[in-house]
Amino acid sequence: MISGLVNMAEKKKERKKEAGDGVDQCGTGEWFYSDEVKDHFFNPKNFANDDPDPKEYNAYGEFGSPACGDKMRIWLKIDPNTERIKGFKWKTFGCASAIASTSMASVILTENEGMTLDEALTVKPQHILERLGGLPTRKVHCSVLCDQALKAAIENYRNKA
Repeated sequence: MISGLVNMAEKKKERKKEAGDGVDQCGTGEWFYSDEVKDHFFNPKNFANDDPDPKEYNAYGEFGSPACGDKMRIWLKIDPNTERIKGFKWKTFGCASAIASTSMASVILTENEGMTLDEALTVKPQHILERLGGLPTRKVHCSVLCDQALKAAIENYRNKA
């Protein structure tokens, strides 16, 4: 009987871990996020405290809905001669996974002299997840939001040209 209760408790803990949102609700204080996710959440890269100057950032995209819990806005500084992303600022209304995903995307797209727009369009949510060291299953959609905001910003830039 006792072993059955222990097994039930272990299974419940595993289900909570699978569906968890950050910290284990069983009171252990165990984090479900990787160190990389925690770093990008607690120390976000390229975050915009204020909306960037539209003269400096020449592309804008957003995706999501505050009613659903996550909304992302991104601003890109694109070199018109090379179409490389030289700057990426963002604001995200959402959970730790949404914030970390946007922060990581800003790093991926601007590192090593910045990606071209065509290269940026090949970045998929899986690339963001890999660089973050994964996310809890129910939070994977947060990396998709960033992917969609990026596509909107690139479309915004190209429609101006």
